[in-house]
Amino acid sequence: MKIQAALIHWSRGENLGLYWKFFWWRKQCSVRIVRDMLTFFLNRMAHRHGGYIGNGAKFDSKPILPHGLHGVYISRYAHIGADCWIYQNVTIGSVDRKAPQIGDHCLIGAGAVVIGGIKIGDYVKIGAGAVVCTDVPSHSTVVSQPSRIIVRGAGA
Repeated sequence: MKIQAALIHWSRGENLGLYWKFFWWRKQCSVRIVRDMLTFFLNRMAHRHGGYIGNGAKFDSKPILPHGLHGVYISRYAHIGADCWIYQNVTIGSVDRKAPQIGDHCLIGAGAVVIGGIKIGDYVKIGAGAVVCTDVPSHSTVVSQPSRIIVRGAGA
């Protein structure tokens, strides 16, 4: 029964210790065939957990992923600071090979989209569902996205 419980726990995606060990080994590896094998295993593990972390993504420390890699997409050009919290279904994407540079101790809420060659300062909180495409200064909070009227009613 212990093996079955361990497999169930592993399949949930909450235990990403092995993923991060492979990630750091690949970063330090100089032998191309070994690096390619680690990339293969990393891609399979991320796919299994429903996420993607690009081959060239830079992390100052291991990010805190409370929900595992579920729906998390991090561009290969992104730079993530130390001790960042990234919740599920977050997209950190690139535009023209320019991706966000996220500072230290940031929190990115569920479903947030951070895209383009922008800088996010330290201690920034990005709320759930926010779409961020401009620079954000340190110690700020970003929520939602600006609402706008698409179609005005006939009586207005």
